[in-house]
Parts: sequence; structure tokens; C-alpha cells
Amino acid sequence: MFNLKNLFQAQYDDELTDTESLEKKIQIATCALFLEIANSDEHFSDQERKTIIDILKKEFSLSEEEVHALIEKSEHTLDESIDLWQFTNLINQNFSDEEKIKVLENLWRIIYADEILDTYEDYLAHKIANLLRLPHKTLIETKLKVKKHGKRN
Repeated sequence: MFNLKNLFQAQYDDELTDTESLEKKIQIATCALFLEIANSDEHFSDQERKTIIDILKKEFSLSEEEVHALIEKSEHTLDESIDLWQFTNLINQNFSDEEKIKVLENLWRIIYADEILDTYEDYLAHKIANLLRLPHKTLIETKLKVKKHGKRN
């Protein structure tokens, strides 16, 4: 007999045996951070969206279609999450300090895509840097580097 408990257990089992590779999970976690920073000021601009797409294409060698699928999956995952720790924890377990610094630089690129640093964006960048176990000095250095050189690199 099939009941509601079995349905929920089946969904949970599917999540546990999900065939998503570790690489895909890291992509989702990274993209989720990008989306969260873009949404933090409650104004997700077209320029921020374009910057995220460009970064994902470059960093993960994805096609336009793959990037849009990744963004959709990341948005869903972000909606289901209660905090950012699950994303930063996965990144901490699998990224070197240099790779985490690259994530932070890309967060600043997204923030400065619309050339406006909002208080909420700044707060969230600090929070994410802390969750990524990066020192405050690194946060400031990456911020100044991106601000000086713009969105390129």
C-alpha cells in the first residue's frame, strides 16, 4: 500500500541518490551565491544578470543553454534553502583559498555590474567572505581590485 509517508520517503531517497555530480553541485552552490548577491538589494538588474551569465560561461565552460538551466536550478535550490551555509560549506570543502578568492572577486563583479554598491550588497559580501573563511583583508583587497579594474578579468 502506498501512502503519503512513502511518497515523502521516496522523494527524500531520490535526493540522496541524485546523480548530480559533485561538479554540478558546486556549480549550483556558486551560482546560488551569485544570485543571492544580485537579489540582495531587491533590484536584480539586467546588467547583473548578464554579468552572472558571462561569469558562469567563463568559469565553468558552459553554453548559454547550460547557464540558463544552471540559473533555474540554482534559483529553485536557493528558494528551498534556509541559509547560505550549505552553499559556502560545499565550496569550503572543495575549493582552495585561491578558488574561493575567485568566487569573492566574481561576487564583487556582480555587485559593481550596475556601478552601485548598496548597503545590503556590501553586508552580504562580508557575510559570504566570512562563511568562506576568508580574512577581512582579502575581502577588501578583492573589492578594491574589482572596483579599480572594473568587471573585466
